[in-house]
Amino acid sequence: MDVPAAILEKQIAKSSIPVLVDVWAPWCGPCKIMGPHFETAAKQAEPKLRFVKLNSDDNQALSARLGIRGIPTMILFREGKEIARVSGAMTSADILRWASQHG
Repeated sequence: MDVPAAILEKQIAKSSIPVLVDVWAPWCGPCKIMGPHFETAAKQAEPKLRFVKLNSDDNQALSARLGIRGIPTMILFREGKEIARVSGAMTSADILRWASQHG
């Protein structure tokens, strides 16, 4: 699900499960390639892990606060805190493996 900054910040702060955020942009080729993989991983991992997409073009202030330097970037949050970050396109299997190593 692609969410605005205010909703994302609430989900990160209040979620009882880890939240995996995919920071992307519509013009980003690797982001377009990874999008379906992120959706597939979400279907396999939820409800143990919440998957959320953040459009960096629509949410530039939050992207800056998060220190986004390149996209796609995935950030894993638990109890409101960032616990892991990775940049670059990944397959659904790679996403799930990375999240399980850090979650």
